[in-house]
Parts: sequence; structure tokens; C-alpha cells
Amino acid sequence: MSAILSQNKASEIAFFDSHGASKAYDVFTPDTNQRIIDIVARLGGFTPGARIADLGCGSGVFTGLLSRRGYNCTGVDLSPKLIRIAREAHPGIDFQEGDIERLPFADGSFDGVLLAGVLHHLPELSKCAAEIKRILRPGGRFVAFDPNRMNPAMYLYRDRSSPLYSPVGVTENERPVIARHLADAFTAAGFDTGTEFHSGMKYRYLASGALRWLLPAYNLADSVLFAPAFMARWRSFVFTWGEKPKAAP
Repeated sequence: MSAILSQNKASEIAFFDSHGASKAYDVFTPDTNQRIIDIVARLGGFTPGARIADLGCGSGVFTGLLSRRGYNCTGVDLSPKLIRIAREAHPGIDFQEGDIERLPFADGSFDGVLLAGVLHHLPELSKCAAEIKRILRPGGRFVAFDPNRMNPAMYLYRDRSSPLYSPVGVTENERPVIARHLADAFTAAGFDTGTEFHSGMKYRYLASGALRWLLPAYNLADSVLFAPAFMARWRSFVFTWGEKPKAAP
């Protein structure tokens, strides 16, 4: 029987604490952040006043946007420095240090969960999926988005099997995802799942200074090349959503 992979928590904390020290880890443009929240709210079916957990919240960018739309938000992250930044930036929001595989919340505490660029940091998903199911109320939904391994740029630049792989600005745990693997993992945990593919998510920051000058060209190409419907599965981001059954087993 093959060994179950696990996330190296210490390396994740060290990596994101280093970004927290520089306050440089808000990678998307403001318009793209708003677009992501539009997609998340639609897929999640979130209603005003819903209690939403932003797991892997980082510096609280998406937590703050959700809060401004009328949701009751809690942000959780492994990184103490990013949580400190989030608390300073959004003093009216509850932010907590915590591990997505061992969450400090009672069963059925939340109406929805956001996982913003989190799942591709987890080599094995069953513990995370079980915890999300536990903290959601029956009928509650999670929404996740992650880089798509089927997208040529994401594969060539960010997948460790690529000959052009760059380790700059990534942790040892992360890898772009295969959409069906995410859906299968959450279906196995008892969720009714769905998937959408999106491109045109414009970056404002890239960890590699040597390649940062290419961002305008990348942003344009990503928006244009993958716009046709037949290119959907090769778009740069996978959005995965799942609903906990209303009559939970």
C-alpha cells in the first residue's frame, strides 16, 4: 500500500511568513480580486449575512472583500505574520492562526467556505475535505480555486515535472491541480461537487523578478487564447465547489 503524503507545515509557515514580512503576497489586480469574489459568491450561493470561513486567508484580501459584501467572515491561516497583517488591515474581522486539517471550530459552524489558492498546497486532500464537511452546516458549500495543471503556462512554469519548472516563489508542497482529482476527493468525502474553468485572472506580481516584465503579455494572452468555450479545460484556473448534503449522513 502506498504511503499517504502529508503537507510539510513548517515549510509552509516559513515561506508565507517571509512574504508576510514584505507584505508582497497580493498577487492579483484589484479588478481580478473582485471578479474572483463574484465567481465565488455565485458558485457558493452565499446570501447576505452568511457565515463564511476563508481558509488559507493569507493577508485577508478576499476575507475583506467578502466582508464588504455583507458576509460574516472568519479568516484562518498557518502563517502568524500574515494573520498579523490581516488583523491590522481588517480590524473588524475575526482572524485566527490555524491548520486547515485541524480546524478550531464546532461542527456545522459555517454556511460557506472559501479556499483561495489553497488545495494545490496539499499533497493529500482527505483530511482537509473531512474538516470542511465537518464545519459546514447541512446544505453549506465550499468554493476553491487553484492553478490548472492542464494550462500550458501553469504546467511549464509551476509543475515540477516540467523541464521549465521554476521553484522561485513556491513552496515544496505545491503543484497545479488536475480538476477531476479535486472533484473526486471531495465527492469521496460526501460532497455533491462541480467544476468551472476560468482564465483572464490578471496578475500584478510575480515572485521571479527576471520574468516580471512578461506579466502584461501573459495577462493578455491568457485572456484571449482561452476565451473560446472549446478551450475551457485548458484555462488557467480551476474553480471547484461542493455542497454538503442537507440530510448529512
